[in-house]
Amino acid sequence: MNEQLLNDDDVTLYGLFVEAFVRLKPLVHRDLGVPDTWFEVLLRLGRTPGHRLRMTDLAEAVSFSSGGFTRLADRMAEAGLIRRDPDPDDRRAALAVLTDKGAEALDRAMAAHVSHLRSHVTGPLSSEDRRHLERILRTLRDANE
Repeated sequence: MNEQLLNDDDVTLYGLFVEAFVRLKPLVHRDLGVPDTWFEVLLRLGRTPGHRLRMTDLAEAVSFSSGGFTRLADRMAEAGLIRRDPDPDDRRAALAVLTDKGAEALDRAMAAHVSHLRSHVTGPLSSEDRRHLERILRTLRDANE
């Protein structure tokens, strides 16, 4: 085994990033009232102007295959949280639209989510640490699109 690579600073940094995420995700997604995959969809729709996105764009945003996302969207539509509307710009496409019931579920989930974020993510950080972390995460996201 290559001890030098095993103990490489980049490997350690990435490992810390993954460990932090794995520990934080269940903490900040608990008590949401909806499954966390549903929460991600509701959050994306809630933060999008008009509260609607093309199904394919939404599937990509939440890292689902189109087939997997169709099944997820079916369940969310059955629960009344989203609906599908035809895309006026493309007859072949559909839009996922946040319903009033979905907006209410999102409001309830966000109250718990923000509380958990403040306890487990931002609470331990100074204001300066938060600004640095945001800059670093944006840099990583944008460099790897």
